[in-house]
Amino acid sequence: MCRVVDLQQAVLAKNDACAHTLREDLAARGTAVVNLLSSPGSGKTALLERELTLARSRDIPVAALTADLATENDAVRLARSGVPVKQVLTDGLCHLEAEMLGGHLHGWLPADTRLLFIENVGNLVCPASYDLGETLRIVLASVTEGEDKPLKYPTAFGLAHLVVVTKTDIAEAVSFDEAEFRANVERINPGVEVVLTSARRGEGDGVLVDRALAARDGAPVHIPVMTRKSHHVHDADDGQPHDEGHHHGEGHSHHEGHHHRDHPHASRAQDGGPAHTTGSGTVASSRS
Repeated sequence: MCRVVDLQQAVLAKNDACAHTLREDLAARGTAVVNLLSSPGSGKTALLERELTLARSRDIPVAALTADLATENDAVRLARSGVPVKQVLTDGLCHLEAEMLGGHLHGWLPADTRLLFIENVGNLVCPASYDLGETLRIVLASVTEGEDKPLKYPTAFGLAHLVVVTKTDIAEAVSFDEAEFRANVERINPGVEVVLTSARRGEGDGVLVDRALAARDGAPVHIPVMTRKSHHVHDADDGQPHDEGHHHGEGHSHHEGHHHRDHPHASRAQDGGPAHTTGSGTVASSRS
């Protein structure tokens, strides 16, 4: 058992080191990275498509990378916004890692990109433990998922710089208790901002873009209590005021039924596969 724990810690330590380097490199080129985490079906693709479209209408150089176990469906949807989009197929791996991300960005990310949105694999367990060198970590939850979601997934919500509630247009129909949800978020991550959105109605339009631009330009970013307890808060010498190494306090064992072919989490940073174009947005399919 001790050897398993030591191995997990070594994998996470390697990832944190890669994330630190990636964060510095992207900050030096003026790119802010937003890591979006949620359960499957939360509506993050629909929300992200609206945000990318809005950013393009405002002439903000933006790009998006979306990760899934299979299919290019999300990349095709996001490419309708007209911005550069890349699909990463993880072939069963339940999360992205910093080294993997860096490999996919190399040679693809446009040099003038100000905002890069990462749509992580739909999962609130595995991705929560892996820092991707992000400027902002945003966790989304739909009104259909229940008010106790933050309590069930404390690492995901506890490390968030922003929490977004989606599908508010059906909140009344599913008896969503906003006050209870906010109270549960506050228990896990005191002081974090919670915003309401509806891709269908346009509620909260621009919130992801505005928060990311503000962070890129040096606005203070919420530092979660869980991060402070981990003693991995770096001194923001690269202009990013959040944690360098995320807290892994839940003993992330990955025994969730997910497929890890080359455990422990062998990096899949090689870029390959065909690229195709939808509208003016490039969708590059990469099998890791």
